Amino acid sequence: MTERSSPAPPAPAIAPYDFDTPVDRHGTWCTQWDYVQDRFGVPDLLPFTISDMDFETAPEVLAALRRRLDHGVLGYSRWRQDDFLSAVVHWYASRHGTEVDPATVVYAPSVVYQISRLLRLWSRPGDGVVAHTPIYDAFPKTVAASGRRLLACPLDDWAELERLLALPDTAVLLLCSPHNPTGRVWSAGELDRMARLCARYDVAVVSDEIHSDLAHAPHVHRPWARHGGDGRWAVVTSASKSFNIPALTGSYGIIGDPGSREAYLRELKEADGLSSPAVLSLVGHIAAYREGAPWLDALRDYLAGNLALVAGRLREAFPRLEWRPPQAGYLAWIDLRPLGVDDEELQRELVRVEKVAIMPGSAYGSPGRVRLNVGCPRSKAEAGVAALVRALRRLDGPDRP
Repeated sequence: MTERSSPAPPAPAIAPYDFDTPVDRHGTWCTQWDYVQDRFGVPDLLPFTISDMDFETAPEVLAALRRRLDHGVLGYSRWRQDDFLSAVVHWYASRHGTEVDPATVVYAPSVVYQISRLLRLWSRPGDGVVAHTPIYDAFPKTVAASGRRLLACPLDDWAELERLLALPDTAVLLLCSPHNPTGRVWSAGELDRMARLCARYDVAVVSDEIHSDLAHAPHVHRPWARHGGDGRWAVVTSASKSFNIPALTGSYGIIGDPGSREAYLRELKEADGLSSPAVLSLVGHIAAYREGAPWLDALRDYLAGNLALVAGRLREAFPRLEWRPPQAGYLAWIDLRPLGVDDEELQRELVRVEKVAIMPGSAYGSPGRVRLNVGCPRSKAEAGVAALVRALRRLDGPDRP
């Protein structure tokens, strides 16, 4: 992949996008709202859980979907066509300063599908797969279901990372970039360091970059395509997080090695029968990448405001938490260990008393923390952090500030 000069900062969005007006998602088969009881055991909670947003997607995307539906025919389609591939190439050039060869782009029904397939391609049953902790909860499940072993590495422990990569049966580094749930944006130096280690120990890299469009200034996401060189690597991603279109399904990847790419596509088509994509996903991606940049810029500004709100409320209530907004995304990863509250007691307070659903850190292998989704109207974000503060005040010890 060719690195271009970093793109100029986007101009301030001027379109009148409305992120304040709530959209009622009840009764739409919505995982976050309609099925909150599945995870928390209680119905009708105010949810701050699964990482989708409560906003309508960009009006440019909705208009493109309506035009496609008005055509009326929803037959088989192809993803290997110029409209889709050139939109991906355009997005990487304009947003990430990276030149992508369209021949390296592949399609998949989801990012997790790509991860599963690539693990099978680049490792054998019983091999080790390294991933950073705290860890996105789908990673351990996917690794286990593939018959591989998860090798957990603390986020900033470089000595442990090298030790794990050097193990003779370590086959893949499963990277989350930006990192979920912490919102960490990896620097160029950190990515170069990982690339050198993986090359030294002949470890393939699968880089999940689905949150890449939501990095907050001054932090800049750098695609693994800039760092992978001639090794075995793949970027797996989608517009679904940044433009809130996961219900359309569909994702894409970039696989640098031609042999690996063809092997992946052969499995996609012949073993899994998934070569015909969801046509509305293609339409949504093309419209997002060609026309959606102003909406995305406005969204990031709004999300930054929500995260600043959370930081202010926590700083006022519990100064010793010293919480700062994440470097990317809309998931507030909050370390509550300085308060010494019990995780189970906190969840009981949140669910039974406050009637809110906030993800516990234990879901990501890190007790003593919570993950609060503020991809929502500000009024809802205010309600969520207020409920969290009230619950923490009731549980906090006598040295409460």
